[in-house]
Amino acid sequence: MDFKDVVKNRYSCKKYSSRKVEPEKIEAILEAGRLAPTAKNLQEQHIYVVQSEEALAKIDKVTPCRYNAPVCLIVAFDKNNVYTYPDSARESGVEDAAIVATHLMLAAANEGVDSCWLNCIYLDKIAEEFGLPDNEEVLMILDLGYAEEGAGPLANHGSRKPLSETVTFL
Repeated sequence: MDFKDVVKNRYSCKKYSSRKVEPEKIEAILEAGRLAPTAKNLQEQHIYVVQSEEALAKIDKVTPCRYNAPVCLIVAFDKNNVYTYPDSARESGVEDAAIVATHLMLAAANEGVDSCWLNCIYLDKIAEEFGLPDNEEVLMILDLGYAEEGAGPLANHGSRKPLSETVTFL
């Protein structure tokens, strides 16, 4: 698919069918995340692929927003392996994980797989439910699956401010 089409047509799916995502598509999506840039190429991301009924039930405990997706990707990062900015004002973990998550989301769209970036989640409960290591911080969960018949973007999906309101040329 053309990149412009991927960006234009991707939307946050809120209703998934029971159709399973093919392993080769999951692999292609994960590969796109692996190739995402990170500060100093530290690659501190860790992706957990959640697809068993037992594991999906744990996702349902930490968010009301799985929307029946058959696969969820938990995107985390090793907070002990991040780049610290020269002024020590912040570290790269969140932004690096966000770049990885964005690559995953766009790769899903490219593969014809619907997704939704979940941020209505209880981060500490995710780590607890899945027994994640103390050195990892969860950024988000990405639902993956195929939209239920008739599902589509929210009414305001195409509403975007003009560039003149969001960009300044200096």
